[in-house]
Amino acid sequence: MDLYLVLLLIAGLLIVVSLIQPLAVRLGVSPSVMLAVVGVIIGVVADLIQRGSIPGFGAAAKVIVNVPIAPKAFLSIFLPMLLFESALNIEVKRIVEDAAAILLLAVVAVVISTVVIGVALAPIAGVSIIACLMLGSIVATTDPVAVIGIFRDVGAPSRLSRLVEGESLLNDAAAITFFGLLLEIINGGHAASVGAATLTFLRNFAGGVAVGYFGARLIVAMLRWLLDMRLAQVTLTLALPYLVYLISEEEIGVSGVVAAVTAGLVMSDVGQAKMAPGDWRFLHEVWEQLAFWASSLIFILASLRVPRMVVSASWHDLILLIVVIVAAFAARALVLFGLLPILSALHLSQRINGRFKLAIVWGGLRGAVTLVLALAVTENPAISHSVQRFIGVLATGFVFFTLLVNGTTLRLLIKALGLDRLSPLDQALRNQVLDLSRERVTAAVRTFSDQYKFNKEITSNVAGTFAPRDRASNDALAADMSGDLPNRFLLGLIALAHHERELVLQHFAERMISGRIIETLLAGAGRLVDRTRAGGKDQYMQCARYVVDFSPRFRLAHYLHRRTGIDGPLVDCLADRFEALLLNRIMLEEMALYLDEKLAPLFGEVVTDMLREILTSRQHMTATSLEALRQQYSAYAEMLEHRIVRKIWLRREEMEYQTLYDDGVIGPELYGAMRRELQARRAGVEMRPELDLGLDTRELISRVSLFAKLETSQLDSIARLLFPRFAIPDEEIIRDGTHADAMYFISSGGVEVRVVGKKIPLGAGQFFGEMALVSGHRRQGDVVATSYCQLLVLHSNDFKRLLVSDRAIKEQIDNVARDRILMNQQSSAPAK
Repeated sequence: MDLYLVLLLIAGLLIVVSLIQPLAVRLGVSPSVMLAVVGVIIGVVADLIQRGSIPGFGAAAKVIVNVPIAPKAFLSIFLPMLLFESALNIEVKRIVEDAAAILLLAVVAVVISTVVIGVALAPIAGVSIIACLMLGSIVATTDPVAVIGIFRDVGAPSRLSRLVEGESLLNDAAAITFFGLLLEIINGGHAASVGAATLTFLRNFAGGVAVGYFGARLIVAMLRWLLDMRLAQVTLTLALPYLVYLISEEEIGVSGVVAAVTAGLVMSDVGQAKMAPGDWRFLHEVWEQLAFWASSLIFILASLRVPRMVVSASWHDLILLIVVIVAAFAARALVLFGLLPILSALHLSQRINGRFKLAIVWGGLRGAVTLVLALAVTENPAISHSVQRFIGVLATGFVFFTLLVNGTTLRLLIKALGLDRLSPLDQALRNQVLDLSRERVTAAVRTFSDQYKFNKEITSNVAGTFAPRDRASNDALAADMSGDLPNRFLLGLIALAHHERELVLQHFAERMISGRIIETLLAGAGRLVDRTRAGGKDQYMQCARYVVDFSPRFRLAHYLHRRTGIDGPLVDCLADRFEALLLNRIMLEEMALYLDEKLAPLFGEVVTDMLREILTSRQHMTATSLEALRQQYSAYAEMLEHRIVRKIWLRREEMEYQTLYDDGVIGPELYGAMRRELQARRAGVEMRPELDLGLDTRELISRVSLFAKLETSQLDSIARLLFPRFAIPDEEIIRDGTHADAMYFISSGGVEVRVVGKKIPLGAGQFFGEMALVSGHRRQGDVVATSYCQLLVLHSNDFKRLLVSDRAIKEQIDNVARDRILMNQQSSAPAK
């Protein structure tokens, strides 16, 4: 077929797509509906031209009617792109709170829908049960684009959108995996047992997850090398879905669809931390454009075939379509109203309102993915004509039904259910925001008019149109806002959590946050938002404490150091903790300003004081943790602060260059030279200074007063007996009642000995744990680190050899032991 005509067809369709978008907005309908209608019209005209009913353009009509795209091309070209883009828009951490409900809707619902539709059709369809089940898997996929657009237009709750988005993404993966399995059975000509089919499905699914995860992690790691190279970064992400899809399908034999979805989810979750915020937005914009082209072309290409299907359709096909419609929505209702309450009863999911369920049932529109799968069947010569026709007519008919019926009435249903109305509290807050905004805008417009000598009467008229409401309305508003203090406090807390996430991104854009810790800070900020929504103040503070607590990664590194002496991972964790705490302190100061300037006028004095108390508590926790590190590594703290100031300086310098260039003060040659010089200086600043734990054994020994006067040869002998150990605040070093296996020397830091109701602080140069070694008894107290400590550990056998080899040390330890025995006896003696 003439390549010229094919390219002309694609160009023409793109023009049609571009014109449909504004037309759909003007008519107030979904673009998907308009694409389908226009595609049908084009198909009818092309079919009439080809039949000779309309003269001219015969070659072009032939290309339109018989689009030269192989069946495998539909899957390989369009599916990875569509699925990856959908996954890229999912906030993974936001859907975790509804994970059980989403998995039920995405996986269990697909199985139920496939089986219900297949069983309902099998007695009357005239094709095999496998073909009926395959149709069920094809129409089990849902398209959230039109639904989410309607939800946003009418102001539906965000949770409703999140459920639909999560369901659509994961049920695409599950349904297409089922589809591939059933297609393989049809092509292979043999049936598979339920057990074998289940194992194959699980293998394909798990294998796809593994390939997608590791492929995405590899690409994400490469993004760090391409910082500030947005075109290269986008190109790399464009390769990712096709890479994992083709490797999974062609090389490994697992689900490429699941791999593409997993890759998109991983990129959404961790990719943002590896790219500048502006580049991340650019990435989303490019992928949004690609997905728009792909989905629009699919709708058009599928709609072109509708006239041929309608001509060959019969009353029997209409009956089959009605069965599919009834079975599909019955299966969806069964899952939502029958199975979801069980999850809520088992506390595996938050309760979902019945009105939400009705909206989700009716909002199960089908779209591009369903059409891609149907086209892959109808254009596959290996499948019998009867099955092709069966799949093509019913799948396309069902898609058009959901678009033309559900899509046009969903908006009315949401309004009828009242899901578009704000709660009284949100309405009161909205009014408060509008009033405050209008006051500021009025003042700004009056200043502008005075400055440029505008007519004051005109300015007053405009200001009067948008002026704040009257005093009576404001008094009613104040009553509304004061009547629900807990909810107002929760809204303020959520606003603070959202602002913290924005601050993380802002500081990352300004290069204050290194790539090493941005992922941790973003994850913490996202967790703060989600937990606050779910659990209020208690969950907020729990997450806030998590920021200053020692992470599982830190504890693992610390355990590795204790058991093996390997300190590399511990050094990295300590340096990350130092930087994260320092930046957290800065952000908390900025949040306090945000509270006073932005939130206080909205929420009032009482709520502001409550929020300020929480911020003060967080500032104290952060300062305490940071000071503990600073006392141990003061020089490193100074280097970090010096690095942050230099980063701020370079960022401001870069912005100044940009302003001079935009204003035309400097030309492109000078601007380029100055930027290259700036980048060279920035490269040195980006390298974080190395943290030295200071665990050199001889140096540690020299700090202990007991060994201070020993000669070099004696220090070397003792160094072979002692092992360095790093302790963190609140770490239990010795536990009461345990067998004595070592004594400890404090090189730096401090510990607290807790015995018989007393707390005895010990600091650098002192030692502990020798009492049980001398007496042979069990430990008679706890010893807990009160700060970061550098210790020297002397095990029991080495302790005995040390006492034998050096009488001076033995005498000093004996003296200390006698003093402590006497002190313990005095503290335990009854008062006279």
